[in-house]
Amino acid sequence: MKLEVYNQLLRTQASRRAVLRGAAGVGAAAALGSAGIASPFGPLMGSAQAQDNIRAEILKIPGVGMGSPTDADWQKVGELCLGGTRETVEEGEFAGVELTFMGLNTQNLHNFLFRGFLKPWEAYTGARINWIDLAQADYNPRLQQSLATGTVDFDIIEMGAPFEGDTASKGLLDEMPEWVKTLIDMDDYVNYLKAPVGTWDGKTYRISIDGDCHTFSYRTDYLTDEAITAATGVTSPPTTWDVVDDMTVKVKGQTDPLSGLPAYGFLDPLKGWGGFGFYFLEDRATAYVKHPDDPAWLFDPETMKPRINNPGWVQAIQDVMDLIAADAYPPDQINMDPGGTGFQQYLAGTGSSLCWWGDIGSSARTTDSSVVGDVVGFSINPGAKRVYNARTSEWETPAEPNFAPNMAYLGWGVYVTSRVSGDEKKRKAAWSAAAHLGGKDISLWMSAYPSGFQPYRNSHFNYDEWEEAGYNRDYIENYLGSNLDSYNHPNAAIEPRIPGIFQYYSVAEDELAKGFAGQYGSAQETADAIAAAWEKITDQIGRESQIRLYKASLGM
Repeated sequence: MKLEVYNQLLRTQASRRAVLRGAAGVGAAAALGSAGIASPFGPLMGSAQAQDNIRAEILKIPGVGMGSPTDADWQKVGELCLGGTRETVEEGEFAGVELTFMGLNTQNLHNFLFRGFLKPWEAYTGARINWIDLAQADYNPRLQQSLATGTVDFDIIEMGAPFEGDTASKGLLDEMPEWVKTLIDMDDYVNYLKAPVGTWDGKTYRISIDGDCHTFSYRTDYLTDEAITAATGVTSPPTTWDVVDDMTVKVKGQTDPLSGLPAYGFLDPLKGWGGFGFYFLEDRATAYVKHPDDPAWLFDPETMKPRINNPGWVQAIQDVMDLIAADAYPPDQINMDPGGTGFQQYLAGTGSSLCWWGDIGSSARTTDSSVVGDVVGFSINPGAKRVYNARTSEWETPAEPNFAPNMAYLGWGVYVTSRVSGDEKKRKAAWSAAAHLGGKDISLWMSAYPSGFQPYRNSHFNYDEWEEAGYNRDYIENYLGSNLDSYNHPNAAIEPRIPGIFQYYSVAEDELAKGFAGQYGSAQETADAIAAAWEKITDQIGRESQIRLYKASLGM
């Protein structure tokens, strides 16, 4: 969609729900759920009718509103979705095979679920999986250490597409077999996750299990509470950062209508998170720096000169510093990382809004610790009333706010390493396990329940399936709609898949922490320190190769 067409839709205020229902119809047409195959664990399979609709059956485990899923639930879902494994693997075929899987244990999700999903797979195939569990902040250092020392000690890895430059470019990944591509139905991926994402030099390496973008989550009760609206003047969801920040300052001193505790506004995470925290500054910055006529926003594509210290980025940093100076955040926010803002604060009832990965929407309704499920709404990230044009070195004031949803991280995927490439039995076992986790049906369950992942397939946007599972129709249209609108936005800020991307992000977090703590004299000085550090990283990796790969990642 061209930008002018998108803005025309905004100006005419076309019915959002009608548009989303149309998209749901397309998703429903594409969503041909795979039929179940009889299970050797008969009691788990239910009736023959249920076997014909695996998707409906798994979405009832444990049921929306029935509390957080348990290991028993994950095992049931894993068993019900074994059809693809039985089609491609003989029972006991992998007896004696041991695989090592490296992934996250963040918020008791990710690897915790994978264990449950794969227990029935292990029982059927005879293989055994050993686990390397990492906290989010430890992930990048652990991976980089393995790469630098040549001590890759895992056969399967949960990894984001940005790391493909660090791994695929060095021959550390095994190419996906053709039978896997067919089994997982890669054509069902939303367009922005199709090639070149997951590929390198024309070869496919990734099974997607996630489709990352950040969306804006806001508390609807903050928009109707008489005292709060009188103080802030805001009665509809904020759409630009100046309104978000103004509300954040003015809501201080009010009472949260849900908890009765002090009310707070937008929740910026001010502590790093192993490089992942930099995405949350990007949420602000992309609106200021992602110009509709320029695909680049992190570096100059011709020179790899950082743009992090241009006026647009400096404005984003200044916004946060202004809120710190106004004492607008909850106490000790300087020590709050993104995991804390999402799960310890927002879902627990602190704060009026935040930007987070899209799965915050499913967690709000299906996690025991969430208290905001009935008072939360969603949209694309806020825009900015002016945008910096890096090509002309000037600010511009467009007729409509500049929106640039942040496609943060391009989603998690499952990859098989070249450690197994010389052992065909072990190789097939590794790809079979990966394909089980990335299957079409199991992916729907992971999108609807707390998993660490958000919708990423066209078939995930069949609203009828979610409603039958127990989600309120208006809620799910709003939640899924925010993901669709972000994925399909004509000015989306796409993650570059270049070597060292998390080295850039990690050092940026370190310098931002100094700036937020007052160790630098200004936002500009903070940004200049990041830019200087980024230049050193580029020179260490190789500027010419980085320019080539960065331009390729932008489609230039």
